[in-house]
Amino acid sequence: MPPAKKRPRAYDHLRTRTAVLAQFGHVRDAVRTLTPDQLARPTRLGSWTVRELAAHVAMGLASVGRSLDQPEPPGPKPDVALPRWPSATAAHAGRIAEDVQELAAAHRDLDALYEEAEAGFTAAVPASGTGERLLVTRVGSMRLTDFLVTRTVELVVHTDDLNEALGWEIPYERQALAACTRLLADALADRAPGGSVEVRVPPFAVVQCIGGPRHTRGTPPNVVETGPLTWIRLATGRTEWARALEDAEVSAGGERADLAALLPLMG
Repeated sequence: MPPAKKRPRAYDHLRTRTAVLAQFGHVRDAVRTLTPDQLARPTRLGSWTVRELAAHVAMGLASVGRSLDQPEPPGPKPDVALPRWPSATAAHAGRIAEDVQELAAAHRDLDALYEEAEAGFTAAVPASGTGERLLVTRVGSMRLTDFLVTRTVELVVHTDDLNEALGWEIPYERQALAACTRLLADALADRAPGGSVEVRVPPFAVVQCIGGPRHTRGTPPNVVETGPLTWIRLATGRTEWARALEDAEVSAGGERADLAALLPLMG
């Protein structure tokens, strides 16, 4: 019997908007202090420097306003359900990299770029409304609220990238970290539907996944547990399953509690 269809997770539109702006503000505060030497440092993202990574963060926020400037796509339903977004991004990585390099080269004043991106976002996404409007994105049409949740992923993941490159601790806004963690957990459950393994990322997410015997009460026989940042790094390929186990950043119990073949979820 196939697993029961689960109701999609709901996100509060205005809380998500607030979280996006708060996390962007943390990154902006850090970026405006960077020296030329720091901006030239390498990152773990291939050939990108810190400057290019910082430009990408601004581009991700500005994409909301650009999408809302376009006519609303036809049809009552979005092309892309939120849990499918992480896997849909990989096909566009090459074009994104080209756009980032052009943007970083054209905007030497990153603070001005961040100011423009933030002003455009706040003008395009008012502090009211429901977020039900459809908008065009690189991967297809999405609901505005869902697209804002994807912005928490972009912001939190790249905050972590900046922290790694700089040896800093740019803070994580709790609601942004929560939304990012939950979306990537739901993406796993969508990729491998089932109820034989329970994946716990306290305090933000618990999902069941992978086909097989389903538990209904008590402690499940297959459990994976880790913290939010480790989960995000696993889901986005910043760390590997075997390494996280070796470093005791993940606990996995049960014969089915091996997620290596399912990760990363986002390329």
